[in-house]
Amino acid sequence: MATRGLPIHSNAVDAMIVHGAATGRLDRSRQRARWMTLAQRGDATAYRALLDDLGPLLTRFLRRRVRNNDDLADAYQDTFLALHRARFMYQSPRPIEPWLFTIARHVAADYGRQWQRRRRRELPADAAPEPTTDAPLRDLGAELATAIQALPSRQREALRLLKLQDLSIREAAARLGTTPGALKLRAHRAYLALRAAFRT
Repeated sequence: MATRGLPIHSNAVDAMIVHGAATGRLDRSRQRARWMTLAQRGDATAYRALLDDLGPLLTRFLRRRVRNNDDLADAYQDTFLALHRARFMYQSPRPIEPWLFTIARHVAADYGRQWQRRRRRELPADAAPEPTTDAPLRDLGAELATAIQALPSRQREALRLLKLQDLSIREAAARLGTTPGALKLRAHRAYLALRAAFRT
């Protein structure tokens, strides 16, 4: 490769490659911001495209912070549930990635504390830690909305009030005209159904 008979130095080629990669990342980030803006307006197709695109990014982020693979799958779901709950707080056209990573960092920290508590309870002092597998985590982002929609209406409503609207058990039960015990059972069944859907 030459310009006006002068060879282009390898550092210049490297700089062009890096610039091209940075431009690609910026374009991708802008596209995610556009999808999120459309999702805020109720565009389900844009929302699915956003979750599809963010899934591998979130997986890589969480894998460095969550030790246990079962916890990793749960942390992935909880991060997207938290994003869904807070989606109307997003301010377009700001990049969505720092916002997502802030949510994921808090979720991962919660699971890290849970993991430490379980290890202290379950393992004898001289037990060797159980090895974890590096099996790839399936991209679950696109399946989240579908899995929630597939729940029976009572379970879906319980999940929506408790997880997405952050109501207490008592508040959610009063809104649905049921007892706190019945509501907890619905939410528990919804959670089990989601876990099963994401692990098949």
